[in-house]
Amino acid sequence: MAEEGNSLRAIVAALAANLGIAVSKFVAFLFTGSSSLLAEAVHSVADTANQVLLLVGGRRAQRRASQLHPFGYARFRYFYGFLVTLVIFLVGGVFALFEGYEKLHSPEPVEDPIWAFAVLGVSVVLESFSLRTAVHEAQPSRRGAPWLRFIRTTRSPELPVVLAEDFGALTGLTFAFVGVTLAVITGDGRWDAVGTLAIGALLVVISITLSQRMRSLLIGESADNGTLLAIEAAIEREPLIERMIHLRTMHLGPDELLIAAKVAVRANETMAHVAQAINRAEKAVRDELSYECFIFLEPDVFDAKLFETAERPPGSSSSSEHREAWE
Repeated sequence: MAEEGNSLRAIVAALAANLGIAVSKFVAFLFTGSSSLLAEAVHSVADTANQVLLLVGGRRAQRRASQLHPFGYARFRYFYGFLVTLVIFLVGGVFALFEGYEKLHSPEPVEDPIWAFAVLGVSVVLESFSLRTAVHEAQPSRRGAPWLRFIRTTRSPELPVVLAEDFGALTGLTFAFVGVTLAVITGDGRWDAVGTLAIGALLVVISITLSQRMRSLLIGESADNGTLLAIEAAIEREPLIERMIHLRTMHLGPDELLIAAKVAVRANETMAHVAQAINRAEKAVRDELSYECFIFLEPDVFDAKLFETAERPPGSSSSSEHREAWE
């Protein structure tokens, strides 16, 4: 489970960076009174809490399967990933928007701006380190895919969250820097409030984007197309299996996959031979994939005429050429 280890390193790096940044931003806020710095400080606190939630989710996901939860607790990682999106929205985005609105109507000058610029500079360095670590740990899973596609398609909830948080933090620091700079140059504290509102809007957008991804993972997503092709090829290599009739998969967690398929066998095969063929096909799938697999193969008598006319629901798989046509 290399991806789980990569996620853990990215989370720990982000946790350490955000904790130090949050303390420094609060100190700078006490000296400057900048609402942008306060919004950024709360943003860092939210990010720190998010890393803790991701760690808790990863820990709980390791619990052994029980009679009540026979497929284990891997989906805890998705559940806690969804909680993270709520924290970003409520603690980060809504607070920043409220604070920006207040400061826009009751602007105050930024005092001792040197503190603000110093802390913003340190924060950029630490957030860049955290983002660099997350990017490095995500590279093996990304496999050359564009970053936006990786965030939208990966079954790991931690890496997209950390990547989005770090990118959002660096963008938010830019908004805070511009807001504080304009407030100092013009002497108008409303620019600081504008920077705060921009930070709040950014966090709301990130929260909505991540919540849609986590919601989809919670509902249950199938394996990617490459994995589906590998499963089908492994099963159809078994000589006693004529072909795949249909295939269903669902990620129980980032590293756990539920596989259910109906396969066609000849009518004259004995039950013993069919059972042996099913066992060999299941072993072939497990040898092919790096996931922990829960496999259920249902044999059926092969009838070419019925196979060609059978209705195939969306998301099913019959053969490679049929799936490619459907896509």
